[in-house]
Amino acid sequence: MTTLTSEKPLVRLLRLPLVWLVIGLVAVGAASLFVGAGTVPTLLCTVLALVAYWALMRFVAGRAVPELAARHAGRDLLIGVGIGAGFLAISVGLIALLGGYRFTFDGAAGLSALPELIAVAIGGAVTEELLFRGLFQQAIEKLGGSWIALAATAVLFGVVHGANPGATVWSSIAIAVEAGGLMGAAFLWKRSLWLVIGLHASWNGIEQAIGIPVSGHVDPGLAITTVDGPALLTGGAFGLEASLVPVLVSVVISAGMLVAAHRRGSLVPRPSRRR
Repeated sequence: MTTLTSEKPLVRLLRLPLVWLVIGLVAVGAASLFVGAGTVPTLLCTVLALVAYWALMRFVAGRAVPELAARHAGRDLLIGVGIGAGFLAISVGLIALLGGYRFTFDGAAGLSALPELIAVAIGGAVTEELLFRGLFQQAIEKLGGSWIALAATAVLFGVVHGANPGATVWSSIAIAVEAGGLMGAAFLWKRSLWLVIGLHASWNGIEQAIGIPVSGHVDPGLAITTVDGPALLTGGAFGLEASLVPVLVSVVISAGMLVAAHRRGSLVPRPSRRR
């Protein structure tokens, strides 16, 4: 009885959202450091990040982990990939029609880069979504409700990407809206990390494959993109994320997802303060 009583305060402490948030940031963040270190290390660390997140939620936060449920993982991944691919197709297609992008296939050099491209797209998507939508958004949601969590996580997503090569104040604002807002809304809609992982991975993977810098990072792809026109249209050296076009497209898609989330009853209200 003495042992049980002495453990209760520790259990209550660990189950506070800010506590398991910090522990999760350390665990998942450590795994994310090795994304991009090679195809095999990247995929291995991706698996470790998923296991660390699941164990944290199950045994530290003391809750089930429906956002990583295996039952609908395949379906949700495909939905996410479809949304990401559609978003890229619309955004890139509009810019190309306006004369901002032209594409040239890179031949064998591009094909040789494909395995690592896929690994990094998956690894980056998994670790970032576990950190931002899995940890940050859900922890803040418990404290302030869905709307505050969505806004805070989107802003944080933009700020973090402000450290990327070629980043500007505008690129950070654009990423906060188009990526933080879109993926945050997607999570609120389906409450599935598999969906936002699929969306994120297809976004980054397709963008790199067609030769557009991914948030300032220039890596080998299947094609080379020639950019022509104002940076507000093309995104300039930072890539698609700094273009106004995907910002506008993402706002429309995000609005639809948030309406669907409201109709599903997926939005958590702001906790009322007790006097």
